[in-house]
Amino acid sequence: MTKSLKKTISVAAAAFMCMSLAACGSSAPAPAATEAPAADTTAAPAETKAASGGNIKVGIINNDPNESGYRTANDKDLKAKFTAENGYDAQFAYSLKNDEQITAATKFIQDEVDYLLLSAADTAGWDSVLQDAKNAGVKVILFDRTIDADPSLYEASIVSDMDKEGKTAVEWLKGQNLSEYNIIHIQGVMGSAAQKGRSGALIDEAAASGWNILTSQTAEWNAEKAEQIVKSQIDSGAKFNVIYAENDDMAKGAVAALDKANISHGVGKDVIVMGFDCNKWALEELLNKNWNYDGQCNPFQAQYLDDVIKKLQNGETISEKTIIMEEKGFDASTITQEDVDKYGI
Repeated sequence: MTKSLKKTISVAAAAFMCMSLAACGSSAPAPAATEAPAADTTAAPAETKAASGGNIKVGIINNDPNESGYRTANDKDLKAKFTAENGYDAQFAYSLKNDEQITAATKFIQDEVDYLLLSAADTAGWDSVLQDAKNAGVKVILFDRTIDADPSLYEASIVSDMDKEGKTAVEWLKGQNLSEYNIIHIQGVMGSAAQKGRSGALIDEAAASGWNILTSQTAEWNAEKAEQIVKSQIDSGAKFNVIYAENDDMAKGAVAALDKANISHGVGKDVIVMGFDCNKWALEELLNKNWNYDGQCNPFQAQYLDDVIKKLQNGETISEKTIIMEEKGFDASTITQEDVDKYGI
């Protein structure tokens, strides 16, 4: 690699690291490109060693940890696992933009990491940089989100079944047997695996069952944007009885708009409220009958990633390329305090 190319990559990577933190559900969601640090690095020897006899070097590309309670829990889980004490030299980079994530991936490849752990901002556009990783001997493991790339370009994919999450939620909604379905659909970041799975199930069922989706708009996982979407519908005089929000923060924002307009919501009320991610505060809303449904999205992937890396380090074959984590949906009519304590994040 020429000095000029190295300099170009380094400058691009530095720009990425300064642009981190942008938006899946939080009590204090952050907008894109905040001033929070884009990368953290820890390093030291430990129990698990790379093939060369040193630390296992990993580059971890994730979404904004301030975006949601889910993402905060996910990032905390990863940082607790990929430490010096556990044998890792870990670097972290964050963004909700594919081009910035790809810049970070290029930098990690240049840094000769052993593994690239990726939670992609978008499902498309990864073939080229993952081919570069493969050519450089860097093993790629996906977590949290799937991508549209040749499976030969990554070792394993540790994910939630977003399609199943959506179908589970929509089946629950169908089971409410409403006389009519007038739905405000609040979407997450467009193109993300979570958005595609949760949106697809609703849109398909609406077409099959004749449900009326008044609007489908992205709030990019953000509570304030979701509040504005619902306020706009209220101001227009639209009649609705379901809010299908693709994460908890957006459901919270939607409820804020309902409260300001004195529209009742929850069990036995005017509007059914649905969210995803199972933040503890959201499950408490179900327990108090203020919301109706919350779909689980498991943020704890670090142990799965560690297990895969250890198998690869030992020369073992990963039998299942796609590793699906078990998840469920919660109904306000049946949820218990035990559920809140066990599953709330």
